[in-house]
Amino acid sequence: EQVVHLAKLAKEAGLDGVVASSREIKEIRKACGEDFIILTPGIRPAGKSSDDQKRIMTPGEAIKLGADFLVIGRSIRNASNPVEAAKEILKEMEEN
Repeated sequence: EQVVHLAKLAKEAGLDGVVASSREIKEIRKACGEDFIILTPGIRPAGKSSDDQKRIMTPGEAIKLGADFLVIGRSIRNASNPVEAAKEILKEMEEN
């Protein structure tokens, strides 16, 4: 509720979008419309560690819910092969 309220305030103030947990994507999209940008942190590929993140989701799930942009940091940065990790994430997104 509070997150959606704040997203509405952001839209009314003229902002193009918000940074929000993947758990709020659906409600924000419904309240603010398709043109409102949602950038979602806490994205982890399926089967990977959540590290210190509490509210995580896979890239595919976040895209399905309507996220416009995903923040995928450590899963790529800390991988032994970052290029391959990025390719795997893209493949996962395409499959969903």
